[in-house]
This record gives sequence, C-alpha cells and structure tokens, in this order.
Amino acid sequence: MTTEVKEVEKVLSSAHAMLDKSKNPLEAEALVEGPVISVMKSAVYVDLAPFGTGIIYGREFMNARDIIKKINLGDIIKAKIVSAENEDGYIELSLKEAKQALIWSDADKAIKNKTIFEIAVKEANKGGLILEWQGIAGFLPASQLKSEHYPRVEDSDKDKILKELKKIVGKKLSVIMISALPKEAKLIFSEKDTNPEEKMEIVGKYTVGDELECEVAGMVDFGVFLKLEDGLEGLVHISEIDWGLVEDPRHMFKVGDKVRAKIIEVKEGKISLSIKALKENPWKEFEGKLKKGDIIKGVVIKFNKHGALVSIKEGVAGLVHNSLFGGEAKLREKLELGKTYNFQITLFEPKDQRMTLAYLEK
Repeated sequence: MTTEVKEVEKVLSSAHAMLDKSKNPLEAEALVEGPVISVMKSAVYVDLAPFGTGIIYGREFMNARDIIKKINLGDIIKAKIVSAENEDGYIELSLKEAKQALIWSDADKAIKNKTIFEIAVKEANKGGLILEWQGIAGFLPASQLKSEHYPRVEDSDKDKILKELKKIVGKKLSVIMISALPKEAKLIFSEKDTNPEEKMEIVGKYTVGDELECEVAGMVDFGVFLKLEDGLEGLVHISEIDWGLVEDPRHMFKVGDKVRAKIIEVKEGKISLSIKALKENPWKEFEGKLKKGDIIKGVVIKFNKHGALVSIKEGVAGLVHNSLFGGEAKLREKLELGKTYNFQITLFEPKDQRMTLAYLEK
C-alpha cells in the first residue's frame, strides 16, 4: 500500500474501516456525492459514507485535473462511479463523466421547464443552424425557425437556403430545447416553441395511436421532422423510419414529401411518430419458426463497434459480436460486407426484434 493511501486511512473513522464492502449497494454509472477528505498529487479521496471511500486517480484524475485544481478539503463534490470496488477496496470515481451527466440533467430540466435561452448562432449548414450550449453542439433545424428567419427561396434550392441561413450566423436567437440525445451528444432547439402555453394547446389535440398525413419539414442524421399542422412538428427517429437498416434519412426523403405516420408518444409538448409502425412487421413471419440453436444463412449488411449486423430478411437482422472472434479486426478478416454466410442463432426474441448470431466456419 502506498504512503498516500496510508495517510488517507488515518483520516477515515473506525466506522468506515469496519464497513463490510461486500454489501456496497452502489453500482457503476450511478452519481454520488460526498465531502473531499484528501487531495494528493495524483489522487482525490471522497467520503461516501456509509458505503466507503471514493477515489479519483489515474486517467480519471488526469481528465479532471482542471476541476481538481479548484477543489479544497471539505468541498462537497458530485462524481460518477466507474467501479463499485477496486482491488484496494475503494470506489473508483470520475469527475469528468459526472460533469457531463449533470449537464444532460440540466438539459432535461430545461426541456421540461421550457426554458428560453439567448444563444448566438455559430454556424450554418443546408439543414439549419449550429448552436452551442455548455460546450455541447446543438442543432436548430430550418423547419424550427420563426417565419422571419426561415429561408424563403425558389425551388427549395439548397445552396440558396444555405446562403440565407449564413446571414443569421453570429446573431442571438431566443430558443428552447425540444430534444436532448446524450448518447449522440446532441441537442435540438426550436425558435418556434418559445410560447409553451400555445404549443401545449395545439399538442393537446393529438393522442397516441393517431394516424396522420404529414409533410416532411426537415431531415437530420438521426431522423425526420414531420409537419402535422402550422406551428406543430413531430420527430420520426431514425429507428422508427423503416424495419430495414436506414443509414441516412436524407437519402429517403425531401422537404415537402407527403408521408403517413402514427403517433407513438405525446410527452411534455413533444410528439414522436413512427412510419414503420404502419408497415408490416417482418419479424412476425419468424415467430414460432426460428429458435435458439437453428442454423440460418444471412448477409452482412453493416459493421459497428459491437460487431457485424447480419440480415436474414429485409428488416430482420441480428448481431454477431466481436468477442466471438477475439476482436473487431479478426471479425472483419472473416466477414465481408455483402457476403452471405452460415450462422447459428444464439438469441431470438422476435417480439422485441432481438437476435444474436454466431458465425459458423465452413
């Protein structure tokens, strides 16, 4: 045990020393808070009574060194659990991840409270404007601009739209958040919805299950905005566009297209829609026909960080995990995009559209 660790042990009370760590209910990813009990050259220790002592060290210490410089003994800090118990019996913590988690928590509150922000436009692209909030990139789709800022151009020429949008760069706009996507590190803003009472009144006319004729108002990398009526749009997330793999919604739609969609959620003034919900679910064909252990043929349609996505029919695909090959590189040596191989089903849950596969050598 290092000298630093011994010094910290002296600070801990006898009650903490007797604590049975095996009963520690804390889990990785949870946010915790407690007073700082020691700040060393390469570690910070936090009292997380009654669960034990937290430590920020190694890579997490380096990642948060700017924050740590401002920390004093006794300060109450919030951190995110990396490991509930390391080899020395400490709860490993991350300050940087905690800061990010708190920012997304603030974003959720801002959405619920319809908080209005004055934010300067940083950039423009053919789809809308780029903003920044607390270091996170935000997108303001052109379809969410007020009429005085909306680019009115002939034939919806994208180059002309971009030219008009660039005129707004540098200006401050009054906007509210309408969506926060932590996994994609993105925020969506609207300039239209700064009158929440009016918006809620309009939204109140719609319920889950409604099938509507809509008009495409804008496309982004994670989905499509559909116009339900003047002053109201809903989002079709990329996962709700089709049963098959959708790489880029921009390749499937253009502004003004008429689309039929179904409302799948009405929540906090936002409407979520599905296009695929009005199409036949291809997974139903295999209910009762396929099961764990069956051998099938499938074509590799995509690689991701987890492995390879394999399709057995349009809209029905399963994952072959990297771990079965000893890593991503070895998986790609064995499997090629567009090629058909034999696989064995290791998990099949058609009701939840879940399937995992194992590659079978020839």
